Amino acid sequence: MSLLRPLAVAFAFLTRLPVRIGEAQDTEVGHASAFFPVVGFVLGLALVAAAWLLSALPHSLAAVGVVALLAVMTGGLHLDGLADVFDGLGGGHGDRERMLAIMRDSRIGAHGALALILVVLAKTFAVSVALQRNELWAVLLFPAIARWAVVLLIVAFPYVREVGLGRTFNDQVSATEVAWATTFTAALVLWSGTRALQPTAIALGVALAFALWMRRRLGGLTGDAYGAAIELAEVAFLTVAARGG
Repeated sequence: MSLLRPLAVAFAFLTRLPVRIGEAQDTEVGHASAFFPVVGFVLGLALVAAAWLLSALPHSLAAVGVVALLAVMTGGLHLDGLADVFDGLGGGHGDRERMLAIMRDSRIGAHGALALILVVLAKTFAVSVALQRNELWAVLLFPAIARWAVVLLIVAFPYVREVGLGRTFNDQVSATEVAWATTFTAALVLWSGTRALQPTAIALGVALAFALWMRRRLGGLTGDAYGAAIELAEVAFLTVAARGG
């Protein structure tokens, strides 16, 4: 039961799947980060199953279904973060407080809409190529790799807001959670063979580059930035995997 509780918390925070956890303690939130790649792996299993069910369709249409299913399962949480981040960066004109205020606004602006369109299109095209080449390992792994990368960002970069769920993660995640998340992710990569090494490295590199950019602009990360990093890492992994196929 000690492992099931943080696993359930991880599912509750990262997905919209019907997982009931009640009120999570701060320490439970921290422990949950160790299971972020596990959540991603389960999402990947669902995506592979969807790809199989949609295999009678043209690959491009099946890819639309796969990407749409991921958005439904996550409630568009990370896509929302992506839009908020780019609205803030695009509309803040270099003013840190203005950027943070815009990122809190639930309305979507032109910069956020453009970022959403580009990321969803890139993800859909890359999934389509993976399905065409029958590279289902990429569809299986990309959600896990991206969620592992964000665990590293949580511990490596400061959190800029005083309160919020992201603050709780930043305060509570320790090297222990990073080690568990990394061990599980390494096992997935080893299972897939050398073909996953480059996409994984590039996905992590993109997430780190984005975090460094955010630190330069804002002084650190926010919860929206965590979501944006996941989206960008997913696109990076799929793009490199599709190119390498």
